[in-house]
Amino acid sequence: MSGSSLPGPAENLWDAAVRRDPQHAHHHAERWQRLEAAGQDIHGEARLLDAMAGRGARVLDAGCGSGRLGGYLARAGHTVTGVDLDPHLIEVARAEHPGARWEVGNLAALDLPERFDLIACAGNVLTFLSAAERRPALARLAAHLAPEGRLVVGFGLDRGYAAGDFMADAAAGGLRLSQRFGTWDLLPAHDDFLVGILTRA
Repeated sequence: MSGSSLPGPAENLWDAAVRRDPQHAHHHAERWQRLEAAGQDIHGEARLLDAMAGRGARVLDAGCGSGRLGGYLARAGHTVTGVDLDPHLIEVARAEHPGARWEVGNLAALDLPERFDLIACAGNVLTFLSAAERRPALARLAAHLAPEGRLVVGFGLDRGYAAGDFMADAAAGGLRLSQRFGTWDLLPAHDDFLVGILTRA
């Protein structure tokens, strides 16, 4: 089946947003800075991932944005690589979180030399991918898992990526859903949000 016949947006939604507003990435990074400065808890996902990883684990922050998740995990002692499509967000991550390695890249073409104990794809990243990028991205994430590694994803189910479509794409990419929750603090699964823990099939 061709990518164009699969459900999902015709183009990457982040690229489309930046085309409409060249300052989109700057506003995104500044929003997280403001939330943290105001005392908001912006590290819920990172605390869960830290608890799942052995000390000094190799972690990939896939769609890392400005590095809030990967930066936390690097400070917790993990070896972190972050990848994001947006060059400005990578610049911010490098400046604010120098303890990790940050790279510009598209998840659908991910090609890193190492394999990871834990891969995180938080912040609705998967919902930004175009229909043609979804399965390749999940397949590339699967290929970057260590043999016992786990991929943890989280996204709103009201953002154009239905749970059934995600499950089909994950299976096509060589992944198996081992656990599903409704929140990053592991409340039961529901129809609004999906937190999934996946392994290689």
